[in-house]
Amino acid sequence: MLIVFVGCAIFLFLVDQIYAIIHMIEKIAINAKVNIVYVETILKIIGIAYIAEFAAQITKDAGQGAIAAKIEMGGKILILAMAIPILTVLIETIIQMIPS
Repeated sequence: MLIVFVGCAIFLFLVDQIYAIIHMIEKIAINAKVNIVYVETILKIIGIAYIAEFAAQITKDAGQGAIAAKIEMGGKILILAMAIPILTVLIETIIQMIPS
């Protein structure tokens, strides 16, 4: 229980810095004329990765390595599912660049 509390406390302490980083990335994307939907998706993917890692580490510390492995696998599947639209646009862009 102490591990969860300390992890959450550290996260809450860093929320302001995380917000500043996200805001900066969004400003850069707007200046570069990148569709904000893709930036939001990438930020969500990063969030899923951090949450899955945090949950897996907590379960490993509790001695539940098998559950930790399942959490990591679930996180990876969610990341893959969210990345498909971005990969589709990337592949379509590459195909359009190839001369016919």
